[in-house]
Amino acid sequence: MSSAARALFVSLLLVMAAAPPALAAGGWSLVPAGGGRPAFYAEGAPGAVLQDTVSVVNRSGRAVTVRLSGTGATVTFAASRVRVPARTRADVPFTVSARGDGTGEIVARDTAGRSHSVPLHLRVGGPALSALTVEHVSVHPDRITYDLVNRGTTTLVPRLAVHADGVLGTVLDRAPRTLPVHLAPGRRLRLTEPWRDRPALDAVDVRLTVTAAGGAHDTASGSARFVPWGAVTGTLAAPAAGGALLLVRRRRRRTTDPEPEPPRAEVELTGAVT
Repeated sequence: MSSAARALFVSLLLVMAAAPPALAAGGWSLVPAGGGRPAFYAEGAPGAVLQDTVSVVNRSGRAVTVRLSGTGATVTFAASRVRVPARTRADVPFTVSARGDGTGEIVARDTAGRSHSVPLHLRVGGPALSALTVEHVSVHPDRITYDLVNRGTTTLVPRLAVHADGVLGTVLDRAPRTLPVHLAPGRRLRLTEPWRDRPALDAVDVRLTVTAAGGAHDTASGSARFVPWGAVTGTLAAPAAGGALLLVRRRRRRTTDPEPEPPRAEVELTGAVT
């Protein structure tokens, strides 16, 4: 092979290696705006809203429409559906809520089902904060429902203790136990605590205490009144049914065996005048 042919061969190899892989799947690609970045990197204080821009590059000869989404973090796009004309680039700003360290992706999918993604790395600076709240406690006939909210900057594995007092004393006392959940920063989770052996007749006050590593702690309460309405309804209905039966019997007796009417007094008009 001549030196000129060898140089051309090497040039072709370089061009093929540099060609965007997205062109093999629809002629469009997804990259961080500005070029030169293989991924998105966002860093900020807890609770901050971080901004960046993603580019949809369409090198084909026809327009392409894509939908944008984010995974692994709370991502909001200036436009989630973008139409990119032929041989054009669309820059779409987006924001990421800084809740905690993590990784995710910015994903674009066209109408043919082809998709491309760019990695997203999120780092939250500042001191780690463990905080949670227990909210919306509700007592039902066979369960207790409540919300757990992570108000800090670290992922929490909470522990739950349940205590309930009735009119005559304690009716439920469950020691703290670890819940099978990993509560990410900023996440709200609706949970259920079963209570199938609750009292049939009582007025109870329920207290939930939740703790987690780092000093996270909160307590919330709820109350309920348990009444066996089936038994009460049956007790009240019995006299009414007896009265109805008595009324029917008395009405039926009057219908089948009527009492004789008293004789009527008759007056004869003679027409005499005095």
